This record gives sequence, C-alpha cells and structure tokens, in this order.
Amino acid sequence: MTTGVKKSSGQKVEPERVDGRRERSRSSHKRIVEAMMELIVGGDLAPSAARVAEEAGIGLRTVFRHFDDMDSLYAEITATITERVMPTVLAPYPDQDWRANLRELRRRRVRVFETTLPFRLAANIKRYQSPFLMGQYSRVVMLERELILRLLPGEVLSDRISVEALCAALSFQNWRALRHDQGLPAEEAATVTGHMVEALLGAIEGGKA
Repeated sequence: MTTGVKKSSGQKVEPERVDGRRERSRSSHKRIVEAMMELIVGGDLAPSAARVAEEAGIGLRTVFRHFDDMDSLYAEITATITERVMPTVLAPYPDQDWRANLRELRRRRVRVFETTLPFRLAANIKRYQSPFLMGQYSRVVMLERELILRLLPGEVLSDRISVEALCAALSFQNWRALRHDQGLPAEEAATVTGHMVEALLGAIEGGKA
C-alpha cells in the first residue's frame, strides 16, 4: 500500500556524512599543525611535509589538501603562537617609573622569547626563501622595538646610542645568541639580560650627571 509519503532516509544520513567529513577534516588539520609544532619543539627545525605527515599519522596528500605549501603551514603555526603570547606582549604596564616598566618588559620577554624560541629558530632557517616568513620577521622586529620606545622618556629617546643598546639587549637576537649559540640555560640567560639592562640603565643615569 502506498501512503504517498516517500521515505527520506538519504536526507537523514547525508547531513551526518557531511558532518563526519567536516569533523575528520578539522581533526586532520589540527593533527598536521600539532605534528609540525611537536617536531620543531623536539629539535627538527626544518621538518619536511613527509615527516609532518608521518608524525601526524596521515598521508602526504592529506597534508597538501589542507596546506598548499609549507609556507601556509608556517602561517598557521605563527597564528597559533601569536595567540598564545600576545596577551603577555600587549598587557598594559603599571603607572610607575619608566625604569621599572623596562625591567617588567625584560621579564615578559624572557617568557615570550623562551616560548617562541624553537619556532623562531625554525622560521629563521626558511625566511630567506619565504616572503611570508621574511615579512613576518620584519613585522615582529619592528613591534619589539616599538614596545621599548614607548616606555622611554624623551631625554632617553634623544640618546640614540642608549636606545640602540637597550633594543639590542632586549632583542630576540640577543636571547637566541645566549640560549642557542652560547648554550646557556634559560635561567642564566635571563640573569645575563638582567645584568645588561641594569648596566645600561646605570650608564644612562651616569650620563645625566
């Protein structure tokens, strides 16, 4: 007997299939990013797409379905790391003496630089072949410099040598040299940067006398 109502089992299943594919796609995307980050943190600063696929437990084709090239994967990692550290980077400073705020900036940079160290080392290897990574490098360097300049009073800003010395002491390049090139533990590298900043502050004060 025909009731005139067609069964629509396909209509019920299809959304579930679509949702399942989307969920698998999101899962694969996340696994690729996490695999890349884990490889970098583990010391492989230039992992290949094949190595990422192996670490993620997926096929190489799946990697390139989600990311057209390795640059797009680095862009995703950059966004992830930026989201992680920017609350610390951009947190407002207390209403206190500029020297105290500069010391606070140094403490913040120790935390941020240590978090981003392996990823920035990895990006540094590739940036001369990557317009995206080179542009990102330039933007970060400019931001880090600008954040220092905002804290300095006019009389210090007019002393170009002192400004450049502070920017160098508080730069990621200095942190990389201490941690990566000289092999200092993070705690010792933090102590060294503290000594550098205090010596520069002393020189600035001495120059005013």
